[in-house]
Amino acid sequence: MSDLTHFDAEGHAHMVDVSGKPVTTRVAVAEGAVIMAPETLALVTEGRAKKGDVLGVARLAGIMAAKRTADLIPLCHPLPLTRVALDLVPDAALPGVRITATVQTAGQTGVEMEALTAVGIAGLTIYDMLKAAEKSMRLTEIHLRRKEGGKSGTYEAK
Repeated sequence: MSDLTHFDAEGHAHMVDVSGKPVTTRVAVAEGAVIMAPETLALVTEGRAKKGDVLGVARLAGIMAAKRTADLIPLCHPLPLTRVALDLVPDAALPGVRITATVQTAGQTGVEMEALTAVGIAGLTIYDMLKAAEKSMRLTEIHLRRKEGGKSGTYEAK
């Protein structure tokens, strides 16, 4: 388990000490999608969802979730986020909604978990707002697309 930084020498989970790391600009981009029936997507694109502005509410939920990631995931550091942006794009080819979250900070640890959390919660919010119309929707393809900064440098998903 020595390669896993969230475990000590005895294999116990612990929060990583980042106090010796330099402060650098950290950026992470995560993506995902909510797959749904074309008829359900039409409720979103035509503004006919009974609970209101699906994409607007999901965007706010994703932003709020990124800011609360340390409250949700036990070993994440609380971070002063300098940017959280969510793009929610209806896509008839899925059919569904593509979600992209971009999170940034100047800190000693990365914001990958904040970006992934933002995508997941935005997707769950879309599900919640449309579940009366369709219970078979699927959250899918949630993954880290890109990260910049820190000791490991830049990562780009292939």
